[in-house]
Amino acid sequence: MKPGHYQFLAQDRVIWGKPAAQAVVEEADRLGARRVFVVTGKTLARKTDVIERIRIALGDRFVGMFDETRAHTPRPSVIEGARAARAARPDLIVTVGGGTPVDTVKVMLICLAHDVTTVDQLDNWHVKVNPDGTRRIPDVKSPPCRQIVVGTTLSGAEYSNLGGCTDPKRRIKDAFTGREIGALSVILDPAVSVHTPDWLWLSTGVRAVDHAVEGLLSPDAHPFLDGLHLHALRLLGRSLRRNKETPGDLDARLQSMIAVWLASSGINRVNYGASHGIGHALGGAADVPHGYTSCVMLPAVLRYNLPATADRQRLVSDALGAPDRPAADCVQALVRDLGLPGTLRDVGLKREQFDAVANAAMHNIWVRTNPQPIAGPDDVKRILETVW
Repeated sequence: MKPGHYQFLAQDRVIWGKPAAQAVVEEADRLGARRVFVVTGKTLARKTDVIERIRIALGDRFVGMFDETRAHTPRPSVIEGARAARAARPDLIVTVGGGTPVDTVKVMLICLAHDVTTVDQLDNWHVKVNPDGTRRIPDVKSPPCRQIVVGTTLSGAEYSNLGGCTDPKRRIKDAFTGREIGALSVILDPAVSVHTPDWLWLSTGVRAVDHAVEGLLSPDAHPFLDGLHLHALRLLGRSLRRNKETPGDLDARLQSMIAVWLASSGINRVNYGASHGIGHALGGAADVPHGYTSCVMLPAVLRYNLPATADRQRLVSDALGAPDRPAADCVQALVRDLGLPGTLRDVGLKREQFDAVANAAMHNIWVRTNPQPIAGPDDVKRILETVW
């Protein structure tokens, strides 16, 4: 018998069917929170009424806000956020947004737990990959407070205790993890998500497809996650196309959000592959958004991995509604139907950046666990060439 295990998150609940502001207050009441700090992005804070509704609903429990989160979670923004939270002394953080604010708070909580006040101190707290592919994972203490998340994209960051944070000096996105840095609870309100730009909503939906596919094809895959990942793919294949056709259909948006919950249940619980790993390198080295990296890289990596995963790829095709087509073609068709980019040129990558991306990828934990082994940067560049 092949050994294995599944690590459940330190996460109490997922809530849907209620307005976000109401659900936030109810969670604050349940947790006995008296000092609530909000973390979000500028657009939600300054161009919509989402944050104002939450602030009003919280009343005098609202003790401040940090809305300077930035794409790819650069270290300086995390340090700024931690400084603001430290001054506010919250007993609960409400994070509103997608992967950027959620990951920002994950790393902020490590800063608060270990009194990290400078960019360079973060060197001590990220996951490191040894030359032999093994990992060094810091022992992160419980933070002084937890976060709850109102999600606005389909990135799935709210369903993991793994956060990405970019070191601008090295142009590498490092992984940070800790038992209690993820969301204690998640609030799904599709009405809040209508403020998310279509390209971001749909491309992070493909990111969710990537979570489900690489989880299903993982060397660590097991029946519990297989069921979640396969049903996620069935839901996403239908609902994302509906989101594209009718963006205001809240039921279809909620169906996509539920699918992300299922698809994300493997994040940091099983090892993913090179679509995620190279995607992180594209984000850190070339500033390509996560959703777009999955649009481009997942079909390419599926083709690269075919010798090692042919049987499992047939399950992907079946779940996406085309059992007689290669899985890579099914994903590519979905990307095309959603009007999203399908090549590296489409996302602005220059060929002269291949070396930087390939070298950064070899530092990624999931490039080292790709089902079809990747021996070095040259293998990464060969994959990049197929989608140039």
